[in-house]
Amino acid sequence: MRSGHVGLRPITLRDASRWADLRRENSSWLGEWESSRPPSTSGGGSGGGGSGGGKVGYRSLIRDLRRQARRERALPFVITYHGLMVGQLTVTGITRGSAQWAQIGYWIAESHAGRGITPVAVALAGDHCFGALGLHRLEIAIRPENVASLRIVDKLGFAHVGLAPRYLHINGQWRDHLLFALTAEDVPEGMLAGLTGA
Repeated sequence: MRSGHVGLRPITLRDASRWADLRRENSSWLGEWESSRPPSTSGGGSGGGGSGGGKVGYRSLIRDLRRQARRERALPFVITYHGLMVGQLTVTGITRGSAQWAQIGYWIAESHAGRGITPVAVALAGDHCFGALGLHRLEIAIRPENVASLRIVDKLGFAHVGLAPRYLHINGQWRDHLLFALTAEDVPEGMLAGLTGA
């Protein structure tokens, strides 16, 4: 999937070196928002934010995401700019039946933040979810302090649903999140069209 210089493609084992470089170079940039496991649980994971984190190896992350993808519970993507990986976007919690919804989490390198890349990536993923997957509702959970992510959901027309106290374990603590949602009816022409005004 692509719009201009921004693209989304499935994440692969071949992305390991670039992924590790990005995570290392952006450790302080991403650290405040990093998903973590509560002390009472074992193992690593990406939580709801789709970041993967420094607490779990890349191969384990990919194995877990592939397992979820085979079960049609997740879609793990690389965000690209001019063909180069600059971040990650993961659609998680894909739920069928009467719900037909999923969540989107993402991160981007500090060097590429503020260029409008992430809203386009989220729009591409959203259009795929509403179109090819036939989902009805998408949700994004954002910490109230994450001003950059709040701008993204505002640009894309996500509605504020409410506050979820102690929603996710982030950077070592249970953190409150604001919940935002968008339904297929909200964007009849598609998310990307709404974003670009096409």
